[in-house]
Amino acid sequence: MKKFVYKATAIATLGAAVMLSNYAAAQASPVECPDYKRPTTKIPGERTGKKIQKALEAYNEDMIAEAIVLLKDIDPSGSYDKAFTDNFLGKVLAGQDGKGEEALRYLKGAVTPQALNDREHAETVRLVADLSMQEKKYEQAVEYYKKWMEFTCKQDPDIYTRMAQAYYELKELDKMVEPSDKAIALYEKPNKNPYVLKLQSFYERKMYPQTVEVAEELVRIFPDNKAWWSQLGFFYMLVEDYKKALATFEIAYNNGFLSKKSEIKALSQLYATNDIPYKAAVVMEKYIKSGLVEKDDKSLASLANSWHQAREYKKAASYYEQAAQLKADPDYFRKQGILLHAAEDYKGALKALQRALDGGAEQEGRIHIAMMEAHIYTGNFKQAMVHVREAKKDKNVERTARAWEPYIKEKAKNRGIKL
Repeated sequence: MKKFVYKATAIATLGAAVMLSNYAAAQASPVECPDYKRPTTKIPGERTGKKIQKALEAYNEDMIAEAIVLLKDIDPSGSYDKAFTDNFLGKVLAGQDGKGEEALRYLKGAVTPQALNDREHAETVRLVADLSMQEKKYEQAVEYYKKWMEFTCKQDPDIYTRMAQAYYELKELDKMVEPSDKAIALYEKPNKNPYVLKLQSFYERKMYPQTVEVAEELVRIFPDNKAWWSQLGFFYMLVEDYKKALATFEIAYNNGFLSKKSEIKALSQLYATNDIPYKAAVVMEKYIKSGLVEKDDKSLASLANSWHQAREYKKAASYYEQAAQLKADPDYFRKQGILLHAAEDYKGALKALQRALDGGAEQEGRIHIAMMEAHIYTGNFKQAMVHVREAKKDKNVERTARAWEPYIKEKAKNRGIKL
C-alpha cells in the first residue's frame, strides 16, 4: 500500500475539515445513484485522531509492526471512529505478506455499519473485493463487487472482468458470460481479457460454435495478435469447418504468425484434408528440414503420404525409406516398394518389397502380386511365376494370381523360357 494514501488519510485525523472538504469536492462523486446528495463529511474525534496520527508517523518511518500495535490499541467510541480505525488498520495489514486474512476482517468490519464517508466506504468495499480475489475467496469477492455497484450505482468494466474471473475460479462457467459481455460493452478501448474469459466459458462447456464466434471477434479486434489466429483455426477444426480453418491458417502463415510445430502440422493436415496434397507436402518438408518439426518416422510417413497423394511417387518412396530407417516397420518398405513400382522403378521396387517380406510385413499376397508384376515388366518370367505360386496361397489374391498365371506361361513359352 502506497504511503501517500495514509498521508491523505492523516488530513482527516488532524481535523483539517476544510481541506478535506475541498479535496472531496474536487473529486468525482463516489455515488452516481439518482437523487444522490453528498452527506456532510465526517472526521475522527480528537482522541482517536491523535492516536491515529502516532500510528501514521510510525508507519511513515517504516515501523510497520509498531504502527499495527498502536492501531490495535485504539478503543474508538463512535461508529465512525471505529470504522475509520478498522479501515486504516486493514489497509496497513493488506500491504504485509501473509496478512490478507486479518486485513479482510478489519476491512469488512469497517464497511459493515456503513459509517464511513461515502468515498471511503466505496473505496473500501472495492478493496475488500479485490483482496478477496487475492486471497482466493471468490464468492466473497463477487459479493463485495456487487455491493460496490449497488452502493455507487456505477458500472466498471474492470469489476465485471474480475467477476467473470471469480466465476471461472468457482467453476460457475455459465455465469461468466454476462459480466464478460458487460465489460466488453463498457471498455472504451477494447480489452482482450473479457473476450478470453467468455471464450473459456464456452470452450470448457464444449459449446464450440459459440467459442468460434468469440474467437472470430478476437481476431477481428486484435488482428496483430498471433495467438488468436491459430486458436481460431483450431476452433474451426473442432467444428469441422476445414475450409475456414485452412483459410485462417493460410493468412496466419503468410503473415509469419505460425511458429509452433503443432501449427505447421495443422496447416499441412488442412491442405491434405482440402485436397491440396502438394502444398501439404511442401510445408511439411520445409519444416522437417528446418528442424521445427521432428524428423521421426511418423512425420516422414505423413510427408510421404502427401507426396503420394500429389503423385510424386519417387519423393514419396524416398521418405518411406527414411521412415523405415528410423523405425524397422516392414510396412514402410511395402509402401516404398509399391510407390517405386508406380514410378516404374521395378528394380528398386523389388528390393523394397523383399525387405518388407523379410521384415514380416502383412498383406504378403499383395506384395507377391506386386513383385510378380515387377518381374514381368523386367522380363524375368521365372521369378514372376515364383511369386504367382506364393500369391496363390493367400485367399485374398488367389483369384488374381490364377488370372496372371496363363499369361506368364504364354509369354515365357513365346520367348523359349522354361518355367
